[in-house]
Amino acid sequence: MRSTSVLFVCMGNICRSPSADGIFRHRLAAARLTDAVVVDSAGTHSYHLGHAPDERTQAAAERRGYDLSALRARRVEAGDFERFEWIVAMDDANAAELMTRCPAEYRHKIVRLMDFATRHDATEVPDPYYGGAQGFETVLDYIEDGLDGLLAHLEKHA
Repeated sequence: MRSTSVLFVCMGNICRSPSADGIFRHRLAAARLTDAVVVDSAGTHSYHLGHAPDERTQAAAERRGYDLSALRARRVEAGDFERFEWIVAMDDANAAELMTRCPAEYRHKIVRLMDFATRHDATEVPDPYYGGAQGFETVLDYIEDGLDGLLAHLEKHA
């Protein structure tokens, strides 16, 4: 696989995008592709800058063998649009926000994670922040599905 870079984006960068970040790093390590893909995550808003992922997010991820504890929330920066080849939004609202901020020549880089999903027909990864524990499990189910498809796409088009 040729080298590439992926930025996962949600609103606050404490639930969905750090989950995608950590799980994708895990998938890349298992596939021995860590050196081929730069991975990061960010939020469209600055609510939680510098914070670790939400405790419920970390607990759900940990139950599946993913460690998100080293990740810290940051906001999408102007340079991210040039730096990353793939800018992967968790939902339509964040994809729209990214399109608004993104210079026209980089808009082709913005995609939705669930566009790569093969096991779920949802178009968005729902925000679990204000919901119950099951929401965090659903988010991980969707993210794992989307990431499997994204990784297959990257490997196929390498």
